[in-house]
Amino acid sequence: MKLSDYVIDFIKKQGVSHIFELTGGAIVHLLDSTYDRKDIDSVSVHHEQAAAFAAEGYSRINGKLGVAMGTSGPGALNMLTGIGSCYFDSIPCLFITGQVNTYEYKFDQPVRQIGFQETDIVSIVKPIVKFTEMITDAKQIRYSLEKAVFIAQHGRPGPVLLDIPMNIQRAQIDPDILGSFFDSEEFRSYTDFKKPCAASDIAEVIRLLDNSDRPIILIGGGVRAADAVKELSELVVHTRIPVVSSLMGLDALPWAHPMSTGLIGSYGNRFSNLALANCDFLLILGSRLDTRQTGTRPETFARAAKKIHVDVEEVERYGKVRADLSIRADVKQFLRDLNKALALRSAADYSPWYEVIQRYKDLYPSGGKTSNPEHIDPNRFMELLSAHSGEGDIIVLDVGQHQMWASQSFRLKEGQRLLNAGGMGAMGFALPAAIGAAMSAPGRQVIVIAGDGGIQVNIQELHTIVKNGLPIKIFVMNNHNLGMVRQFQDLYFDGRQQSTVQGYGCPDLVKIATAYGIPATKIEANEEAAVKINIALQAKGCYFVEVNLEIHTTVSPKLVVGRPIEDMFPFLSQEQLRAAMLIQPLSSSNDEAE
Repeated sequence: MKLSDYVIDFIKKQGVSHIFELTGGAIVHLLDSTYDRKDIDSVSVHHEQAAAFAAEGYSRINGKLGVAMGTSGPGALNMLTGIGSCYFDSIPCLFITGQVNTYEYKFDQPVRQIGFQETDIVSIVKPIVKFTEMITDAKQIRYSLEKAVFIAQHGRPGPVLLDIPMNIQRAQIDPDILGSFFDSEEFRSYTDFKKPCAASDIAEVIRLLDNSDRPIILIGGGVRAADAVKELSELVVHTRIPVVSSLMGLDALPWAHPMSTGLIGSYGNRFSNLALANCDFLLILGSRLDTRQTGTRPETFARAAKKIHVDVEEVERYGKVRADLSIRADVKQFLRDLNKALALRSAADYSPWYEVIQRYKDLYPSGGKTSNPEHIDPNRFMELLSAHSGEGDIIVLDVGQHQMWASQSFRLKEGQRLLNAGGMGAMGFALPAAIGAAMSAPGRQVIVIAGDGGIQVNIQELHTIVKNGLPIKIFVMNNHNLGMVRQFQDLYFDGRQQSTVQGYGCPDLVKIATAYGIPATKIEANEEAAVKINIALQAKGCYFVEVNLEIHTTVSPKLVVGRPIEDMFPFLSQEQLRAAMLIQPLSSSNDEAE
């Protein structure tokens, strides 16, 4: 059979029904192998970055694998941002790039290029993939495909890339004689992370928990990456330990769960940060504790707590925050073992701790209590939007202020998903990721929340949404500037708003949506918000809503440089902060660092 047909057959056997791509001469054999197939669709987008993000969104929802293809040279290079996003956020995706014929490729010759659009994508992409390889022998195709997908899904998941020259794509092969990766010594050399955890580690976790009065569980993206949502729920229901989340962990436990205690970190909820700061036991599940979570003083992070850090990657457990107990394990396996050990034990009574956390929530709601009724308050808008959304909806956030408003205040329901772009944090993520998510879960409504800056980065994919009839509802929070950086400039650069206000512009987004054939409206006042949200969400197919915000709208609260996690801007008075703290407050005398 033709090798390109074998590749498409292999992809289908992985449970993948959609391949995201932008055509090019170096992948026409692979694209031709999808032609007229009823079991797999080639989804043509308008930019390879969008194809990569769509594959990421697809994988996040199906939990197994997403696939994107691009041609050689510019096509391959255009996918790099999406590949990096998958790498940083632990999303298993297979990226396939076309390449010039092997007899046109320079290999070790000291020239820049021989074939048209020839580019050494394998060398370029190595720092942001788990595995990459150029296929130079048609007989290695089965081995390399099996190896690539296995590595993408093994341990901490991530992206892989195979570069396939045109003459290899069109080669004739006999599938029955191809060597398998799973028969190799290389496969047998990989560590099995799903073996039971050491009994001594589980016993020590329970001992530390028994000695605590104010426990907290911190969940990161590793809970989803390990497919451990069910096991997490079992632990929380049984122990009734409050749960805080990193940005990537938010949708592992719905907001409506009584133990859900919100988002922590630089743009977290003040009540969440206060709860974490005052805990005396912290179980960290699949979170790398980056600066966006800990602030710039990691030595102060959960300083009164006994900390247990569980992660499948060795290097992530020895970062800036030192744990009292570090366990290298698959999070799903760890939770299974812990749940089994706790099964016959009664839950402790943490009632005084719940009362403290509820007081924090009452005093310091997401976004704060004060708002100007003449302007739309974005945190209250997110609460309203979430109230009108349905169970099972998939919410996809772009990158910017709106991302933090939604992460703080969108009240996730049972069965809803929230797709956040974490480590790469690329503007333009939401539209294409929503396309992938919608195709991975046909019949489910997808809600995009974006900013006026981010929506313009991949705005061309509005056509892809229309062309494929996808039920994606788009809400653009438009404050007419690049607000996240502008807020940073206001705080640290004396309000010099270069390239965020000065030099920035945005067209009439409603007219643009209409030009693509999408029904659209604008919300300009609080009084019309509920009605227009409902119209959009009840509409069949796609709908576009622009939400007009005041230009100086900010994300509040915010952790600034040099402050511990509980001391967020706008600052509480020293009396208020002391009253909120159950442990000794720190001096806020790091002003020179600000």
